[in-house]
Amino acid sequence: MTASVWLLQAASALRPPLRAASYEALFGLLAVTGMRVGEALALEREDVDLGDGIITIREQVAKFERARLVVLHPTTVDALDRYAEARARLCPRPRSTAFFPSATGNALHRSAVSKTLRTITTALGLRTATAHPRAHDLRHSFAVRTLIGWQRSGVQIDERIAALSTYLGHVSPADTYWYLSATPELMGAAARRLDRVFGGRA
Repeated sequence: MTASVWLLQAASALRPPLRAASYEALFGLLAVTGMRVGEALALEREDVDLGDGIITIREQVAKFERARLVVLHPTTVDALDRYAEARARLCPRPRSTAFFPSATGNALHRSAVSKTLRTITTALGLRTATAHPRAHDLRHSFAVRTLIGWQRSGVQIDERIAALSTYLGHVSPADTYWYLSATPELMGAAARRLDRVFGGRA
């Protein structure tokens, strides 16, 4: 299993049940969309359109005030729909309109998310003296997985990097290209692809 799967399983075992449901859905959303933690925590219920499978990142909460739409995969819509049903059952009278309420019905705070992630990753053995997992790492992993998938399938990254940049809310594609140079695995995939094309030529 991947670290993300372990994380979601551990989150689902938290107590009370509303806390477990909210953290499992939050970490899952971050992992499959690459959203920033602050953007996810700022989501209001009206920002999440499960009927059309679209999340609206409002200008006032987006980094650099770059409002955008995040299109969701059908499996993500199904997972969030199940979460919404559980949330309504476990918290029929919330104190906040936040999409991800805390165990008390208030909006989740970033400090609580960091503390919970620290507790979970320590229990799983993922946090060590040299490894300090952060919620932001889920965004990084999403971007890298996307780029590696494109590289392995022969997709021309240059043709799609602008779309990924917009999806992630980057100011420009140059910010997204950083993942190419910062990830050894991605550089290895690129090297293997180049070798297939130019291998054996002096």
